[in-house]
Amino acid sequence: MQRTNIYLDADQAKALDRLAAGEGRTRSDLIRELIDRALSGGDDDLDGDLRAIDDSFGAMRDAEAAARGRDERSEHLDRMWRIGT
Repeated sequence: MQRTNIYLDADQAKALDRLAAGEGRTRSDLIRELIDRALSGGDDDLDGDLRAIDDSFGAMRDAEAAARGRDERSEHLDRMWRIGT
C-alpha cells in the first residue's frame, strides 16, 4: 500500500467521518473503497447512493448561503416564471 495525502474541506471530512462511523470503518478504508468503485466504473449502487444522500442531509445547515446577485441566469428564470404564470 502506498501512502497518499489529500486535502479535504471541513464538510467533506465531517461527512466521511460520519459515514465511516456509521459503518464501523475508518475514513481511510472508506476512501479506498470509494476510489475503487469510481475507478472500476462500478459506482452504480443505488442503495449506497441513497444512503450517502441521506447521511449527508443537513451537512451544510450551518454554512452561510452565498449571496447571488442579479445575473443573466436569474433574469432568464424570472422571465420564464412570468411566462408560466
